[in-house]
Amino acid sequence: MSLLLLTACGGGSSSGSSGEADPNGTFTVYGTEPQNTLIPTNTNELGGSKAVDPMFAELVGFKGENAEPFNQMAESITTTDSKVYDIKIKHGWKFHDGTEVKAKNFVDAWNYGAYAPNGQINSTFFENIEGYADVHPEDENAKPAADKMSGLVVKNDYEFQVTLSAPFSVFGIKIGYTAFAPLPDAFFKDPKAFAQHPIGNGPMKFVSRTPNADIKLTRFDGYQGQDKVKFKDLDIKIYSSQETAYQDLLSNKLDFIETLPPSALAGSKYKTDLKDNLVTGHLLGISTIAIPYYVPGYDNLDLRKAISLAIDRAQITKTVMNDTYVPADGYVSQGIPGYRPGVCKFCKFDPAQAKMYFQKSGFKGKLTIASNADGGRKEPLVAACNSIKKTLGVACDFVPATDFGQWRSIVVGHKLTGMGRADWSADYPSIEDFLNPIFRTGASSNDSVYSNPQVDAKLAEADGTADKDAAVKLYQQAEDMIAQDLPSIPVWDEKGVAAKSDHAKTAGLDFRRRADLSTVEVTK
Repeated sequence: MSLLLLTACGGGSSSGSSGEADPNGTFTVYGTEPQNTLIPTNTNELGGSKAVDPMFAELVGFKGENAEPFNQMAESITTTDSKVYDIKIKHGWKFHDGTEVKAKNFVDAWNYGAYAPNGQINSTFFENIEGYADVHPEDENAKPAADKMSGLVVKNDYEFQVTLSAPFSVFGIKIGYTAFAPLPDAFFKDPKAFAQHPIGNGPMKFVSRTPNADIKLTRFDGYQGQDKVKFKDLDIKIYSSQETAYQDLLSNKLDFIETLPPSALAGSKYKTDLKDNLVTGHLLGISTIAIPYYVPGYDNLDLRKAISLAIDRAQITKTVMNDTYVPADGYVSQGIPGYRPGVCKFCKFDPAQAKMYFQKSGFKGKLTIASNADGGRKEPLVAACNSIKKTLGVACDFVPATDFGQWRSIVVGHKLTGMGRADWSADYPSIEDFLNPIFRTGASSNDSVYSNPQVDAKLAEADGTADKDAAVKLYQQAEDMIAQDLPSIPVWDEKGVAAKSDHAKTAGLDFRRRADLSTVEVTK
């Protein structure tokens, strides 16, 4: 979940600051309190990902304007049928504790992530693998028949084979997602100790974590990947207020913030504030408002249509977000292969139609939209509420959560009492990633608790189609069906506007809306 795609190697743009680069300098970034401990299989939100992603390297990385995949830890990934994948890994890569990364470290980590009793939030990412149902039964009260997936076989220290339950053309890039990172032997010996001091295989290693204050990482000089960092220490500073973080950035007490607060956006003030320190990028993500089916009165298609038609996206993105976002009109981010404009027929502003559907819905009471109030999330949602209120003549209130970690706990625990913000950043550049994790029954980020057997069947058909182009067409058919049900309401896509300090010589924005650390240089 996470999130929120452009590069693992050089993306986004920023003007460079003058001054000599300091290879031993510190780079400080804006952070939010992570939801969980820093384990790849249990991290799917931005607060945790900012720390986990630099600490771990997956088989596949992404770079370029459209998050082009490349082999990171993989020497080769081969398949003849999109069902059986032979994966060879590079020799000599090390974990931060000095042990070598071997094939079994991937296999053991994936089995751990999939095994239901371990309660990992990313467990459903492994469901394509043969034997997943044995380790993660559909009935959450059932005892797993096995603790390892039959589809994972270690061939030798540097090679393993993955057999899927059906052909799946996206698997070769899906394994670039955080959940598929390897875990060292130390993790399995003592998971609790590991949670306190994670050991990865990425460009940066863990130093310390102080809840609600900071997470500190430092460069791992033994790293062999092509996305090495050119500075020494990363300090992720936890803020409860994005406004405070932005002010710190302007006074050079913070080096990078990946999204700008409403006060900076107003009247495009940020352009004057930042000048050459403005950083732009191409994001692969989407903002939606989830409408949970479990909330009384919300399982009502006419109400959903009325709400969506009552939101003036063009006005809100122009005035509240000052054109740093564009209106969304479907469930897939613009820039993803398979995106089509206008998929959501109810995502235009039409007050007359909105009123007609609202009357038809028979809804009584008031509407609410909940979200974490930090990170500039409050203002556009308040504006959406006001647009709904003005158009439909119904009370609509914004309900704030204290911080992002608390917010995601409410959503994951299915404790929403009304609508809720549901942003998504691509984990890998595929239309599949915008549908399966969010709209399939029981999926890890299905915030609306949506279930449509026809959609499930169409997604399964797309998953099982070996030909990539044919699979995309089937995913598009699933998106069309989802758009008719409106389990969540697409509202806007973020363009990608970030900021750096004078201390940061160069800094890029990656496709997931965070600093692309491989592009960063700091001055002495």
